[in-house]
Amino acid sequence: MAEEMLPLVLLLSLLGAQACSNHSCKIGERCLNNEDCATGLHCSSCPAAGIIEPICIRSNATLLARTDLPFNKYAWLTTHNSFAISTEKQRFPVPRFAPTNQDDTVTSQLQNGVRGLMLDLYDFKNDIWLCHSFGGICYDFTAFQPAVETLREVEAFLAANPREVITIFIEDYVRTQNDVTNVFKAAGLDKFWFPVSKMPKSGGNWPTLADMIASNQRLLVFTSSQAKEATEGIAYQWRYTSENQYGDDGMKNGSCRNRDESPPLASRSVSLFVENYFPTTPFEPRECKDHGQSLRAMLDVCAKSSGNRYANFLAVNFYAQSEGGGTFQAVDTLNSKLMG
Repeated sequence: MAEEMLPLVLLLSLLGAQACSNHSCKIGERCLNNEDCATGLHCSSCPAAGIIEPICIRSNATLLARTDLPFNKYAWLTTHNSFAISTEKQRFPVPRFAPTNQDDTVTSQLQNGVRGLMLDLYDFKNDIWLCHSFGGICYDFTAFQPAVETLREVEAFLAANPREVITIFIEDYVRTQNDVTNVFKAAGLDKFWFPVSKMPKSGGNWPTLADMIASNQRLLVFTSSQAKEATEGIAYQWRYTSENQYGDDGMKNGSCRNRDESPPLASRSVSLFVENYFPTTPFEPRECKDHGQSLRAMLDVCAKSSGNRYANFLAVNFYAQSEGGGTFQAVDTLNSKLMG
C-alpha cells in the first residue's frame, strides 16, 4: 500500500513546491513550463548557477517610456553573431562546423527587444552571405545564410513597428564595391537608412530618438571597412563608436580595455560605446550564469574605464539565457544610468 501511494506523494510534493501556475508565476518562482510564467517571462533552469529546478526568468526587454533624448542617451540589447543560430538549417551537403551564438531567429530576437545586430558579411557563391568563418573567407562549412534573407527579417520588423530603431554592426569581408549597399537595397532597407551626414563627427549628441522616428531614418549601419564610408556611405564604426575587448579578455573581473581598432574608451571623440560581454568560445549552458552578477558588475567597471560613461550597446551570446533578470535587467540598468 505504501509503495502504491509513493507516486501520489511525489506528485503532491511537486505541486506543493509550485504554488503558482497559469501565467501567475513571477520572476524567480518555480515553474513547470512557459505557460506558468507571467507575461514577459519564460521557464528555464541554470545548472551552471546551481538552479536545477526551472524558474521564471525574463524573456523581453523593457519598452522605452520616452523618446525625447539624443540617441546616445539610450542603451540597446545587442546580439553577437545574431545570424549564427543553433537551429539554422544546413545549406550544403557538408556539415556546418561553425560555432553558434544565438538560439532563435533574428525575427524572434527583435520581437523580444533586441535592437542591435552584429553580422559578419562575406563574398560567397557570387552573393553576400552571413558566415562565422576565419581568414576573411567563407566556406560551405562556415556559411549560415544569404545576407538578404536576414536583412529582409529586419525590413519586415521595421515596417511593422514604425517607432523602433535598429542598429547593425557589420564585420565586413566584402571586397566588391557597392555589394554591401546593394544587398541592403535588395532587402528594402534603404528607405530606413540613417545617413552618415547626420552622424556627429566629434563626439557630440546624436539626433533625438523622436527625430529619428519622425524622419523614418530608423536603421543605423556601421561597417568595419574604413573605405566604405567614402565609397558607399556606410559609417565607419570606429569614427563613431568605442568598444571594449571582446572574448575572454573582455570578461576579466575588474578589467575593461578597448579593443585594438577602437578609440580609447574614455575618448570623447565618439559618443557611442559598445560593451562586449561574451566568451571567446560560445558555450550555451554557461551563458545563464555569465548573465548574472558578473555582468552587472562589469557595467560599472566599463563605465569607469570610459570616463563614467555607460554603454549604449550591450553585446552578448544567447541573450535570453539567465538566472533571473539577465541581459534585460542589465540593459535596464544602463538606461537608468544614461537617462538619469
